[in-house]
Amino acid sequence: MTTLRLDDLRQHADTLHLRSGQRLTLRFVEPRDADTLQAYVRGLSISSRYRRFLGAASELPASLLAHFTHAGEDDRFSVIATASIDGVERIVAEARYALNADQASVEFGVSVDDHWQGHGIGAALLKNLECRAAALGATRLFGDTLRSNEVMIALARKAGFALVHSPGDWRLVRLEKQFAPAQDSPCASWRLVAASQRIAQQAARS
Repeated sequence: MTTLRLDDLRQHADTLHLRSGQRLTLRFVEPRDADTLQAYVRGLSISSRYRRFLGAASELPASLLAHFTHAGEDDRFSVIATASIDGVERIVAEARYALNADQASVEFGVSVDDHWQGHGIGAALLKNLECRAAALGATRLFGDTLRSNEVMIALARKAGFALVHSPGDWRLVRLEKQFAPAQDSPCASWRLVAASQRIAQQAARS
């Protein structure tokens, strides 16, 4: 398990570059973000929440919200993309991803605020998640989505993902991308995290 200290989280923030030239900050969710993240989820349309959580949900259950706000627990991470609007930080997208070190794979899920869809945020998030996965030593990135989610499927295809069978649920299709092991992750902010994980794994084996 890679647990990150709260005073370290900000140094791992990334920047997402949108087609318009606008920049968003992508950072880890912290415990103090719990109320803001919950408000973001509640503010999504019913269809967007359904696509994100693969079922009906009006908000994040308390237990799941707690998991979202603690980076690195069980090698699961949550990040938010934020924009500064009138001097106030606003969540416009979020992503959650989990490392399976034994299978060298990372599973992900993403959502984008309904009012911010169509600006290239989803594509930028997928690119960043691939970079993060490689930094953690993974060679495979995958996520399940509803077969009816044509926007996500088209986005994933454009990003080089293949569509494969999702085991266990006929409603879903799996988006999967294979890539070569990273020699030097281009996500500079993630080199420290990758190094920390290797040190933790070595300590666990000793």
